[in-house]
Amino acid sequence: MEPKDYTVVKIEGEYAYLRADGDGDDKDIFIALALLPSGVDIGTRLHYEMLTYTVIK
Repeated sequence: MEPKDYTVVKIEGEYAYLRADGDGDDKDIFIALALLPSGVDIGTRLHYEMLTYTVIK
């Protein structure tokens, strides 16, 4: 999968819903919070590359 930026739009229980930035597509993906950096909250921007999510400052 190619590098991509996401924004956390919703958190439900142990899962976060991510929306791709600038994609124009309203489909959200969901991923376990355990796979994301600690401290992730709604509105956090993330960069995905090589099976790793990092927070965008």
